[in-house]
Amino acid sequence: MTLFVYDDALLAYRFSNDHPFNQMRLLLTKTLLEALQLLPQDKIITPRIATDDELLLGHQPEYIQAVKDAGQNTLSAADCEKFGLNSNDTPNFESMHEKCATLVGATLTAVDAVMTGQTKTACNFGGGLHHGFRGRASGFCIYNDSTVAIEYMRKKYNKRVLYIDTDAHHGDGVQFSFYNDNDVFTYSIHETGRYLFPGTGTIHEKGDGNGYLYSMNLPVDAYTEDDSFLHVFRESLIKACEFFKPDIILSQNGADAHYLDPLTHLSVTHRTFQTIPQIVHQCAAQYTDSKWIAIGGGGYNIFQVAPLAWAQVYNAMLGNPPLTGEIPKSWIDKWQQKSKIKMPHTWNEDLKNYEAIPRRLDIEEKNQQTLQRILMHY
Repeated sequence: MTLFVYDDALLAYRFSNDHPFNQMRLLLTKTLLEALQLLPQDKIITPRIATDDELLLGHQPEYIQAVKDAGQNTLSAADCEKFGLNSNDTPNFESMHEKCATLVGATLTAVDAVMTGQTKTACNFGGGLHHGFRGRASGFCIYNDSTVAIEYMRKKYNKRVLYIDTDAHHGDGVQFSFYNDNDVFTYSIHETGRYLFPGTGTIHEKGDGNGYLYSMNLPVDAYTEDDSFLHVFRESLIKACEFFKPDIILSQNGADAHYLDPLTHLSVTHRTFQTIPQIVHQCAAQYTDSKWIAIGGGGYNIFQVAPLAWAQVYNAMLGNPPLTGEIPKSWIDKWQQKSKIKMPHTWNEDLKNYEAIPRRLDIEEKNQQTLQRILMHY
């Protein structure tokens, strides 16, 4: 049994109508799973709102107050700049604190469902805001639900947490929150920061003090394709699991490494998004008694990519093989009519054009060298 955390309130995390971060992809994912008959109503659970005390597990008190004030339009321009608010990436919006706290609470709802034995797997695809720092907003992220959830699991449940981040952008906010800790392992595979925000996540970021070797970064080159991405992911994640032996896995499932994503430069297809959750499922089965919490993340092609990628995650959590073949016509017709965008009709439709692209063997070689330089430390 896998529980799916959802409420229409999660769609309210919205900066503006023309901002690339659009939680409508969460609704598309839910309706796709329902069309596939994988998500009965009794497996959908309503999120709670995170309390201020819970937010303090990942954020400074003055920052939380700043978010509250910004959402009421009472924060000064100087303080907005100080706290990373009202920028192009994170413009203020009405009732920002309440809407962001609901998103964090949704991830904590998934955590409690797993930790109390209600289920072994649960997901909140409305979460995964990995760029938020303890005292500053960044990269479309106000509160960092992953940081709060990890600290919550450490303090309330005394668990060693493996955080897996497959977003095209480096999971900087989460990594640096636990950079000196050896009971949290942060793993991030992402496009190299030479070309992409936030510019961090080099192989030399391995943790510090007690946390040395408890941060692992796989910066892959721009235009990396399926075979290379999946090879370095599988090899490095298995090594991370062997080294750390986690009690629980929290995976952030950004869908922006796809070649159709408008904000990144990687070149993977849905084959990668079919395979990633299958690998994580195997790791959870081997090391955590299958205890696994999944959250969302980036993904800015909200109709053709993100819902398909997240449906594969939920499907893998159920213990099923990857979804293949036809996508339900009822779902295609509904969203194609609403969006006026041509929806995919099969799970691997993106391969039709992709297979004509010449493989970049030089990139595969560079990624392999990066992998070897990392694994030599473990």
